[in-house]
Amino acid sequence: MHISISATTHPGLERDNNEDAFAICIDLAHPKWTSDAIQTKGSLGPLGAILIVADGIGGFNAGEVASAIATKTVGDTLTPKAVEKAINSQEASTDLLREAIKRANEAIEQHIQSDFHTVGMGTTIVIAWVQPQYTHIAWCGDSRCYIYTTQDGLSAVTHDHSHVQELVDKGEITAQEAMTHPDANVITRALGDVDCSSEPEATTLPTKAESTLVLCTDGLCGYADDEAIQRTVSSYANKADKCCQALLQQALDIGGHDNIAIAVAHITEKRPNFFQRLFNRN
Repeated sequence: MHISISATTHPGLERDNNEDAFAICIDLAHPKWTSDAIQTKGSLGPLGAILIVADGIGGFNAGEVASAIATKTVGDTLTPKAVEKAINSQEASTDLLREAIKRANEAIEQHIQSDFHTVGMGTTIVIAWVQPQYTHIAWCGDSRCYIYTTQDGLSAVTHDHSHVQELVDKGEITAQEAMTHPDANVITRALGDVDCSSEPEATTLPTKAESTLVLCTDGLCGYADDEAIQRTVSSYANKADKCCQALLQQALDIGGHDNIAIAVAHITEKRPNFFQRLFNRN
């Protein structure tokens, strides 16, 4: 299989500080992590690729520090040795992602203890580990992972850890009403926040050719509903870079009220030939 990945982050139009972060590794057998705007593609190696998105919380209390610590700690945990040990088991793979998130929480807590200026900081996180046969998703908070296929459309893989999601689950409000609810920004799980649970959740799905994964913070999904996101993804699903930029522009066009981080991965059966690549470029 072949994978194309694009990721970006933006402070939005109303904030000077960007507390969102991402980290990407396209080949865990030869880990080279990047947290800057990225467009990359290559064969999906036997150990797979990782996408991480985090939404720092805490405002002036260093939310960007928390999200940076979280993404780095996860990357440090997913060493080739640890990945090789887990790769052949779905349970071991999700356990490794859970362990990486728990270590990230511990690292944030240790930082807070050493620097009282960062008391109150925290972060959400969502991780996608794309393996040749299975894709494992782990998350804590309300940053999301979606999957898109032409046949099935867009569907959320994650389930928000938030107060309004609990209200939706109880049937007290609709998903549309949740987006404008006064408590829409209240999360029930996060890393580093002593007032929230930091317990991660994880799930597994088959890795499908001609599928697109979208990871994002609520700077996108908190303002654009799933139908709007699907319209954008369906237009650019097989072009990860254009899809990522279109989703960012969508978030900005809605108002850019929050920081935004987006990572998109498109998976194909094999690398496009020269004429397909030429066509996609036009």
